[in-house]
Formats: sequence, structure tokens, C-alpha cells
Amino acid sequence: MKGKILKGVGGFYYVHAEDGEIYECRAKGIFRKDKLKPLPGDLVEMEITHEKDREGNLTAIEKRRNVLIRPAAANIDSVLVIFSVTEPEPNLNLLDRFLIYMGAQGIDVVIFFNKEDIDSSGYGQKLRSIYEDAGYQVILGSVEDGTVKSEIEKVLSGKTTVLAGPSGVGKSSLINLLHGELRSETGELSEKIKRGKQTTRHTELFRLGGDSYILDTPGFTSLMLSELHIDGLGSEDIKYYYDEFGKYYGDCRYNTCNHIHEPEELCAVKRALKEGRIHRERYDNYVQIYEEMKASERR
Repeated sequence: MKGKILKGVGGFYYVHAEDGEIYECRAKGIFRKDKLKPLPGDLVEMEITHEKDREGNLTAIEKRRNVLIRPAAANIDSVLVIFSVTEPEPNLNLLDRFLIYMGAQGIDVVIFFNKEDIDSSGYGQKLRSIYEDAGYQVILGSVEDGTVKSEIEKVLSGKTTVLAGPSGVGKSSLINLLHGELRSETGELSEKIKRGKQTTRHTELFRLGGDSYILDTPGFTSLMLSELHIDGLGSEDIKYYYDEFGKYYGDCRYNTCNHIHEPEELCAVKRALKEGRIHRERYDNYVQIYEEMKASERR
């Protein structure tokens, strides 16, 4: 029987099978021999050992379309990254790092800025402008008032989507909004292996209906791109993940321009920044990330 791994905890893998049931599976020794660790999102083959208890063994993993290191997952179609407009204040440098990380792996990202309902300053509208100008799809709203549900369901439809973001931005509330029964289902699976609430901080894939899945992940507070060792992602490549720079490349004096140390008269990106056609927040993040990567390469 075939299925899709939803979660792996303590050597057990929970598989949503083609018969609609969830099976608790062990991995065959061949995976350890081949140093292949099953991941949430993997499409697998399994043999049923106890039909009544819905238990089985994983026997094969189908070829993966992609693999994420952080969070550890496979066969991802898109990412919905959540930051709050306020409480906590959004760390845009962290957001930009995450966008570069996903962009380097060819995975589309939709940005959801949550908690607009308590944003008295209008900062959410500025955030929307910054990232829409950078070429990203942006959703601005509030999980608490439920107004974003239909828009987010449209984004998730028919895809396996990673849900990511720092702690405290409303990821759990969003999952409950989309499908409130998911948390009780998680508790039932956890009880089965006597782990209870200790299982809550694992990467976990939820089925939202049809072919729509969402992967809940632990909150992250830092992301050092230099430590991820992604092929083809060095300091000289960072600029290519700032799409709003691209329209000005042809007007820079030198093809090798990195838009940092070059004089303004030779760099069209710096001139666009001065004239307000590139957002200062994005440019400053670019410089910091570039310098960090460059320093790492010198070590």
C-alpha cells in the first residue's frame, strides 16, 4: 500500500495511506543501511503488519522532488511564512534570510502578515508594500477575526505547503482556524506511542482535505545561510534573490557590481535606493547578509 508520511517521532512514522487511514509504521533496516531517513512529505510504500491496529512497516521511499534541511521535509510545493505585524514586531532580516533560503531551492513563498486587527499604526500596509514590490504574494489580515481563511485556503489548495515562522505569530491559531480537529487528531496519535504532549514540537504534516496538506514546523528565531551549505548560494549570489534589484542591473557600470561598495554614480541599484524606488529595509538586509556570507567564505 502507498501513502504519505505525516510525522516521524521516536522511530515511528505516521502515514496517511491511500485507503484513507493513518498507519503507525516502523522503517525497515534498509533505510539505515542506505543512510536514508524518512521525512514528512515522503511518498512511501508500506506493508501492513496489523490491520486492526493500523500498524505496518515502510518498505520503500519514492524519488523526492525536493528536500528541505530546515524544516526537514520532502516534496514541498510551496511555503506560507507567517510574521506578525506587531506583538512580536517582525524581524525583517530574518524574513529575508528565509526568503533567500527557499528561493535557492526553487520553492515559492507566500507571506502572511498576521495580527492586522491590533495594528494601530498602519505598519501592516507598509510591510505589504515592501514585499509586494519585491515580487512576493502577500496576505495581510488576522487569524483572530477569521477574515483570511478563504484567501489562505485558496493558496493551500492542492499543494503540500510548509507553514513556517517565529514563535508567537499565530501558526497554531491558523491551523485551528483551517481545521480545528487537527489538534485532537495529533493528541490521539501521540497517545498511541505514550509520548503525549512531548510530541508537539516535531515537524508535522496535516491533511486539510483532498490533496491539500500543511506542514506545521517549530518556530525559528535565527537562520544562518552560511551554515546551510546550499549549492550555488554564496555571497555573490545573494543579490539575485532580491528581485527588485534586477530591473537596474543593466544600468550598473560593471557586470560584477554588488551594489554595496561601488560609488553611487556607477551603481543603478544605489541610485534607485536614493530615489526611493527600492525600499531601505530590504537593501540594508541585503548588505548585512552579503557581508556575513563574505566573512564566512574568508574563514
